[in-house]
Parts: sequence; structure tokens; C-alpha cells
Amino acid sequence: MAVLSLVFGFLFCPLGIIFGHTAKKQLKQTRQRGEAVATAGLVVGYLELSLVLLAAFAVMGSAGGGLPLWKAYLLGIVEGVTEWLPVSSTGHLTIAEKLLGMRTDDTAVTGFTAVIQVGAIFAAVIYFLKDIVRIVRGFVLGLFKADQRGFDYRFGWYVILGSVPIAVVGLAAQGLVKGPLRSLWVVAFALILWSAVIVYAERRGRKTRGEDQVNWRDALVIGLAQCIALVPGVSRSGATISAGLLRDLDRVTATRLAFFLGIPALAAAGGYELKDALHGNTVGVPALFLGTLVSFVVGYVAIAWLIRLVARHSIVTFVWYRVALGIVLIAALATGALAAT
Repeated sequence: MAVLSLVFGFLFCPLGIIFGHTAKKQLKQTRQRGEAVATAGLVVGYLELSLVLLAAFAVMGSAGGGLPLWKAYLLGIVEGVTEWLPVSSTGHLTIAEKLLGMRTDDTAVTGFTAVIQVGAIFAAVIYFLKDIVRIVRGFVLGLFKADQRGFDYRFGWYVILGSVPIAVVGLAAQGLVKGPLRSLWVVAFALILWSAVIVYAERRGRKTRGEDQVNWRDALVIGLAQCIALVPGVSRSGATISAGLLRDLDRVTATRLAFFLGIPALAAAGGYELKDALHGNTVGVPALFLGTLVSFVVGYVAIAWLIRLVARHSIVTFVWYRVALGIVLIAALATGALAAT
């Protein structure tokens, strides 16, 4: 089955994807070898499917005006891959938009960047649906029954408390975020400089506290870290996970808490920016819908992968990529190969 997934990944991508997922499930149950081949089949299948869809959207054009669908498709992939990884989705979208010839200082483009993040948010909601339902249920019960005020009730308040700083700072600094901070110089230096914080957090954090030991101070510190992530290139997940590690939370707990705090913050930002994304004919509804849908699908895969990765590996793994990208970006800007805005 694993070999078939790789073969059909090249010949007929839908079958390659189906065989790949089936093979990985069987191999996991039987504990046999061949998972690497099945994974390769999936990668080839999804890559070929992406190229086919990209070609189709390129032929379709911009569907009556607005952003061409192939650009929306590519940006949706960039958003989905990078939203939950500590590499800065806004930074990557800014770079990608610039490479695609888009005006990054256009309010409609800025709005598009914020709105397609909602797709990745829905992916997190689906992935953590059981946890979210449990927390909401415990929070609501705790509001009316004192004897029901357990961890889920407290955690609900932690999410609310941690969301307050980004709500206040985000509204107050929106002019700065949409203007000067959209410079690729900012993205480049933020990628490099915040990498030092990620390394320090990994080495300094004792990683001794689990989710049942989370308190309001943790939520507030991580909520404040989200404000720093308004700077493109810092990375919201990179900032919040680092803050959690510095609070001695273990990696999985810090990552999960970062996800839970990110859901209301990014959903609110997407809703607020929707009016700008739909203003004029720069983007258009078809491109906005496609970008959001693609970011949802890709984002779900990225979440599942990241959770498994942080359970066994340090997030310093991403630092090498961040620094390399920052250096390449600085070189491109310094030589004039790329304009900052």
C-alpha cells in the first residue's frame, strides 16, 4: 500500500493521497516499516494536486476582477503553513505579496491578509473542538453553579484575560501595524532578533508544568506576548510559545495555550478587517473565499504536525530557517532586488 501511494502520487494524485493515508493508518496499527514511503507518496500527491489546482486557477483568472485566484490560492497555502508555526505568517504573507507584485500598504491587501487567517482559526477550532466544547461547557456551568467551578471554568477566564491585551493594543496600534511595520526591513530584523528569544526561552524554561497547572499569570504573560507579535516577523506562535516556556510550561502545554489564546484574537482581527478586504475591487469575494478555504485545509495539517513535533523536539528547529530567511531578505533589500514596501 505504501509503494502504491508513491506510484500513484506521480501518476494520479487523488489515488496517491488516498493510498497514502490508508497506508499510514495500517502501518501505525501493525507497527510495520514503510511509513517513510507512505509519507513520500502523500507529499508527492498533495504537491501534484496543488500544481494542478494552481494551473486551473491561473486559467480561470480573477473571476470577474479583483485578485487573481491563483495568487489567492498561493497566499492561502502560505497562510495555512505558517500561521501556527513559529516563523511569522504575517511576515511570510508580506514577502509573498511583494513577490507577487501586490501593494502591501494597500488597506484591501492588509485586510485580505487578516481575513484569510480565519481559515487557519477554523482549523484550530476543528482540531481542538472536544477541548473547546468541554471548556465552554465548564465555563458556562461555573457561571451559574459555584460547585462546578473547576479547571475548565478557570481556563475560560484565562482565555478571556489573555485576550484583553491584544484587543486593546491591536486597536490602538492598528495605524502603525498597517503602515510602517509592513516594511520588509521590519520583517527581516524581527525574524532574526526574535530567534534569539526563542533560543533563550528553550534553554531557560524548565518545562515542568502541565496544563492542569496553568494559572492567570501564565495567561496574562502569554496574552501580552501576542501584542509583541503585532510586529511582522516576530510570529504570534513564536512569541506566545516562548512566553509559555519562560513561565516553565512544557512545550505541548505552551503550544496548546498559544492556540487557545490565538483563536479569539485572530478571529476578531479577521472580522474587523473584512470591510477593508472587500473595499474596492483589489481583492474580491472569490479570491477572499478561496484564500480562506485553502488556509483552513493546510492549517489543519500544520497544527497536527506541530503538536506532534513539539512533543519530542525543541522549537529551536525553526530558528535556523528564521535566521536564514532574514539574512536573505536583508541581502535582497540591500541590493535593491526587492523593495521594502
